[in-house]
Amino acid sequence: MKSKKVLLRVENLVKYFPIMQGIIIQKQVGAVHAVDDVSFDIYKGETLGLVGESGCGKSTTGRTILQLYRPSSGSVHFDGKDLVQMKGEELRKMRRKMQMVFQDPYASLNPRMTVGEIIGEPLIIHNVASGKEVQERVEHLLELVGMNPSFENRYPHEFSGGQRQRIGVARALALQPELIVCDEPISALDVSIQAQVVNLLEDLQKQFNLTYLFIAHDLSMVRHISDRVAVMYLGCIIELTGRDELYSYPLHPYTQALLSAVPIPNPVIEEKRQRILLQGDVPSPVNPPSGCRFRTRCQYAQEICADQKPAWREIKPDHFVACHFADQWL
Repeated sequence: MKSKKVLLRVENLVKYFPIMQGIIIQKQVGAVHAVDDVSFDIYKGETLGLVGESGCGKSTTGRTILQLYRPSSGSVHFDGKDLVQMKGEELRKMRRKMQMVFQDPYASLNPRMTVGEIIGEPLIIHNVASGKEVQERVEHLLELVGMNPSFENRYPHEFSGGQRQRIGVARALALQPELIVCDEPISALDVSIQAQVVNLLEDLQKQFNLTYLFIAHDLSMVRHISDRVAVMYLGCIIELTGRDELYSYPLHPYTQALLSAVPIPNPVIEEKRQRILLQGDVPSPVNPPSGCRFRTRCQYAQEICADQKPAWREIKPDHFVACHFADQWL
């Protein structure tokens, strides 16, 4: 653990997207339970990995934390201030301290703006720099992310995916934020480029004491970059602990199944390992199961799993899990 100072505290965060019906007179007929009662802390200077299957609510969690989506309920305390209660100019000032690296490097950069305009825009919007100073800062940021400063007059279509993602990282760094939400920043890149981007993020973290929420579904990459890992399933966080503890002693059946699918580069161990194959499909977030969300696919599910939502509890020091039967794997 790099620090015990809590930079971000998320408490009972909920985000539902309404499902509307009708053309002229619309009425709500349901809701997508994208994020449902999520709570966790991120300590200053650490990287918290957030993993889970596609569609489980990881990206929505990241965007709701930054107030790109306004939460349905819950609180997000950044540096002791509740972002949910903020609006207008007050929230805009807080945005300087929180930035995001988006998943798709092809969609997150404006094709009609040069690289210099893209990276310099936050500096101008927040009145951090003007005139010649903006150009100097842009050139410095390009150097920081390993790119030639002369690229500032080029357009995004002239770059590869890895280079575009570096431009996205430079834009996120422009305002010298404390927290960066990395929303699957490497999933759209070639494997050879993924390592370069992750190494860049690690170097920048050491240099500027950055704090990351690193959202991904590549478990081996999450183990490499994260200090702690949170596992998400159908809108809920079901396990949270240090990365080595999670990979060595997973206590939730879903985490055990996820980790059993990660290949090990040792043919002797790999041959003896038993894969845990989950039955059925992920339930719809429009109508999630009662009690434990995972019970419809869990081999250990019993009647209590349908009747009661499992409590979020600290079963070992700094090892949190939401499962009625987690004690049996201690």
